[in-house]
Amino acid sequence: MSDHLVERNRLWARLDQAVAALPEPPSTPIAVVDLDAFDANAADLVRRAGGKPLRVASKSLRVAELVRRALAHDGFSGVLAFTVAEALWLHETGVSDDIVVAYPSVDVAALRRLLASPAAAGAITLMVDDPAHLDVVDAARVVDDVEVRIALDLDAGLRLGGQHIGPRRSPLFDTADVVALARQVLERDGFRLVGVMTYEGQVAGVQDDVPDQRTRSLLVRRLKQASMAQLEVRRREISEAMSRVAELEFWNGGGSGSVEATAADGAVTEIAAGSGLLVPGIFDHYACFEPRPAAYFGLRVTRKPTPAVATVHGGGLIASGATGADRSPVPWAPPGLHLTGLEGAGEVQTPLTGHPAALLRIGDLVWFRHAKSGELFEHVRDVHLVRGGVVTDVVPSYRGCDRAF
Repeated sequence: MSDHLVERNRLWARLDQAVAALPEPPSTPIAVVDLDAFDANAADLVRRAGGKPLRVASKSLRVAELVRRALAHDGFSGVLAFTVAEALWLHETGVSDDIVVAYPSVDVAALRRLLASPAAAGAITLMVDDPAHLDVVDAARVVDDVEVRIALDLDAGLRLGGQHIGPRRSPLFDTADVVALARQVLERDGFRLVGVMTYEGQVAGVQDDVPDQRTRSLLVRRLKQASMAQLEVRRREISEAMSRVAELEFWNGGGSGSVEATAADGAVTEIAAGSGLLVPGIFDHYACFEPRPAAYFGLRVTRKPTPAVATVHGGGLIASGATGADRSPVPWAPPGLHLTGLEGAGEVQTPLTGHPAALLRIGDLVWFRHAKSGELFEHVRDVHLVRGGVVTDVVPSYRGCDRAF
């Protein structure tokens, strides 16, 4: 048996042991975070960043205690939040006083709360890529003397042969357009331009070392190299042009899958990272780092329709993005289990095949990995923090705090 399979069998035993020792058996899905793996991943991200600070992408965690834990590591500084409402809550609860909202907001109610609090406005930076976003903020103003911190979100995609490769985020690509919007921010009362963001999702979020996809993986690696080379030139040109317009506090870039490449870019001052702390299923096959899965969910066997099939209760925790097999949860421990082609991961039940299915009994736990980081915790209120074979703490997810962002 390979070392990899031995480790997964040991994981199965220690997670079962940790849950069995709880005073009351928890309802499924049972969400677990392995603190040893989490801390090792944090240290590895810091190493890969080469001295540049890492901003925690809270969307990839969605557990306040895990955001705090990441920020407690040397090398991490500040939060990259999903919404203004989330940023306000993280600030109000003392998680961070340096929060950048990664996406433009048109949530008037949340913007009014931000604008009514000078302390929050001083700690939270809003993202824009269109003058209309500034108009929304102005329309939400309740007082005139609160200055709003603004960052520009720039398109970081690869333009190749007339095609755009990468996330469809910002309309800001050309240097002239970036500078023009920067000038509009600077000329409008009540705003202060403090930063820039370039998220190269086509590099940070795409597998490039898949064992049974050698040709595709080679193509992806070449596209990543071309993307980073083009982006380095664009960042330098935009940075030089912006230096004649404004003095910025930060230039955010990258993601867990591109930390080294982004850190090597002289224009970037900080790197966003979140998924690399938990390492979900779609982060398994990257050439640049060795994954250490840290987040799991457990489901109990409730049926044995045949001696060779074990059916667990629930399981259909499908990840966002383009639909496909890589968005399904991965049966992980015991190793050797597989989803069926006909049913897959179902909302109410998930049949599993493979040689361990014959050994599983009704009531046994099967441990899965979610395909994407953070999304698991939308489905649970409690998160069990495990070290070795012991649950050291049970903490609430955002949902457990009655928050849905």
